[in-house]
Amino acid sequence: MLKDAYPYYLANQAVFANQDLEVTHKYTGKTVTRVAMADVDAIDRAIAKAVAAEGPMAALPAWKRAEILEHCVSRFRDRQDDLADTLCIEAGKPIKDARGEVTRLIDTFRIAAQEAVRIYGEVLPMDISERVENYTGLWRRFPIGPCSFISPFNFPLNLAAHKIAPAIAASCPFILKPASLTPLGALIIGEVLADADLPEGAFSILPCHRDGAGLFSEDPRLKLLSFTGSPDVGWKLKKNAGKKKVVLELGGNAACIIDEGTDLEDAVERVITGAFYQSGQSCISVQRLIVHESLYDDFRDRLVTAARDLKTGDPSDDDTFIGPIISEDEAGRIEDWIREAQDKGATLLCGGKRDGTMIPATLLENVPDDVPLSCQEAFGPVAILESFSEFDTALARVNQSRYGLQAGVFTRDIDRIQRAFECLRVGGVIINDVPSWRVDHMPYGGIKDSGLGREGLRFAIEDMTEIRLLAIRRPQA
Repeated sequence: MLKDAYPYYLANQAVFANQDLEVTHKYTGKTVTRVAMADVDAIDRAIAKAVAAEGPMAALPAWKRAEILEHCVSRFRDRQDDLADTLCIEAGKPIKDARGEVTRLIDTFRIAAQEAVRIYGEVLPMDISERVENYTGLWRRFPIGPCSFISPFNFPLNLAAHKIAPAIAASCPFILKPASLTPLGALIIGEVLADADLPEGAFSILPCHRDGAGLFSEDPRLKLLSFTGSPDVGWKLKKNAGKKKVVLELGGNAACIIDEGTDLEDAVERVITGAFYQSGQSCISVQRLIVHESLYDDFRDRLVTAARDLKTGDPSDDDTFIGPIISEDEAGRIEDWIREAQDKGATLLCGGKRDGTMIPATLLENVPDDVPLSCQEAFGPVAILESFSEFDTALARVNQSRYGLQAGVFTRDIDRIQRAFECLRVGGVIINDVPSWRVDHMPYGGIKDSGLGREGLRFAIEDMTEIRLLAIRRPQA
C-alpha cells in the first residue's frame, strides 16, 4: 500500500532528493515510509519556478482549469480506499473519519472545478453625475500571483485541498509545505497534479525543516500566504510576511450552548460526535458545553454514559471512535491539562487517563476559567461542562474566549437564534448542531485569535485574486 519512499514535488516534478523525513504509524509508532525533504535551495528554486509560471497560469482559460480539477476528482475517486488507509496510518485517524475526509477532498476539488468557470466581474455604471456621463466602467478579478501555503497535520488531505484547489481555479501558481508529521496526503495530491496538464512551475509540494520554511512567509516574490495551524505560529508568520496578503486559519476552543427545550437525545448524539470525532484533534471540536440549568443534570448524565461507550483503540478497526493523539508529547500535554484542572477544583466525570498516545473520551465540570482546558485550545478528546440560567449570560460566556472560530447553539426559539447570530463574536454560528459542523463550500474562518480571512472555495478564490477596474471614456464628437 505505502511506498518505501516518497519524493517532494518541485515545479511539477517528483524529486527523490533524500529520505530524511521518517513517517510513523501513529498507532504502532513504527516507521512506515520515508519522505524527501527540501532544502533552502530547493525552496528558492520552487519560488522562482512559480514566478515564471505566473503568465502561463493566468493564460489558462476557465474551462481548462475546471478540466484539470475534474481530472483530480476522477483520480481521487479511483483511489478512495488507498487514500483513507494512508490517512489512518500517518494521522492515526479512525478509518470512518478517514473515509469521510476523502469524501470531502473530492467535494473540495469538485466545487473548485465549478467555481473556476464563475469568477465573475461586474459592469459599473459611471454616470452618477454630469461630469462622468460619457464614461463606462467594469471590473473583473485577476490572479494575485504566486502563493505560499502551509497546511496542518490533522486533515492532511482536505486542508491542503482547501489551498490547492482554489489556487488552480484562480490560476495562481503555488508552493505548499505540508505538516512534517503527516506529509503523505499532500504528496499524493502532488502525484495526481503531476499527471495534470499544468504549466511548468504551477505547483511545488515541499516538506522541509523550519530553517527553510522561513521563505514560505518572508520571500517577497510570493503574493499571498495562507497558513492553517496554531495561533502562536500564525501570528509570527504574519509579522514576518512583509507586504503580501495573509490568510490565517488558527485555533479555537469552540463552545456549544444547550438551551432549555432542547431534545437531549439529539443533542447528546451530535455533541458526542462534535467533541470526540478524530480524537478531538480539530480546531472546531466541541470543547466548552454551556447547558441550561433545567437540563444540566440529565444532559451531563446522558453525555457521560455515551462517552464511556466510545471505543478507543486501533484506528483501522471500523468500530474505533477514538484513535491515537498525533504524538506522545501532545498526549502528555493533554493529560497534564486534565490533571491541572483537577488540582484546581474541577471534577472528572469520565476518562482522563493516558496510555501512550491514547486518551479516552474525557469530560469535566466545575473547571476554573483560568486553566488551559477552559481558556486555551485542548486539541484532544476533552470537553468541559457548565450551566447557565439566562440565555444572554450563555452568549457572554461564549464571547469571553480569546478565540472566535465557530459556535453551536441548540435552541428552538427564533428570537434567540437571531440574538446568537448578532451577538456571538465568531466566524460561524451553527444552530441545532455542533460548532464542528462544516460544509466545504461555505465561508469558514474566524476572528480574534482564530485568524484572518475565510476559506471555502469561492471565498478563498476571492483572496487569491485582485480586482482590476477598466474605465472607458467615450469622446464627444
